[in-house]
Amino acid sequence: MDIKTTEKTGPAGRDEKDGGAAETATAGGLDGALDGDLTDDPDTDAADGPEDDLEDGLEDGLEDEAAAPAGKETGVGAGAAAVVSAALGAVALTGTWTGKVVSERETLVGQIKTSGSGTPAQQISEIYGDAWHSTALVNGAFALVALIVAVAVLLLPRHPSWVRAVATAGAVLAGLGLLLSIGTYFDLFLSLPTAGS
Repeated sequence: MDIKTTEKTGPAGRDEKDGGAAETATAGGLDGALDGDLTDDPDTDAADGPEDDLEDGLEDGLEDEAAAPAGKETGVGAGAAAVVSAALGAVALTGTWTGKVVSERETLVGQIKTSGSGTPAQQISEIYGDAWHSTALVNGAFALVALIVAVAVLLLPRHPSWVRAVATAGAVLAGLGLLLSIGTYFDLFLSLPTAGS
């Protein structure tokens, strides 16, 4: 009785083990098939596509933002240089405090040189002529610096249109200031008065 029971339970146990293994294999196969179907599903790939595109777009945007400060700095520098050139050009036309100081100094030096022994022509030349020429020289120096800065900005690539406009205005003002300074220095516009006039 015990042997028969053992023989019956033995194969039954084997069947149960084999059946359990088969069930496990079948379950594993189904799980693998389901996983494979889910990953190979074209709908899932299509659903993942926009997400990947979105991630790529965000990464590109972050890279652009990282590269943007360099371009902005370049634009700010060019804009500042353009404004400086325009300001220097305007100063060259209207005159500077430095030019006034130099002019007054030349006037004082002329008065010292001609005090008591200078002729009227020498007094005119030393007191007034040198002062005017010194003022023209200082204004011409400002105009030349403004013109150089404006041309340098205009030759730089990749800057906004307003920078080009301001730099062009600075170049025009500087050119006019330089022409007026040269004319004043060489007495082309107004000559020094003579002693008899």
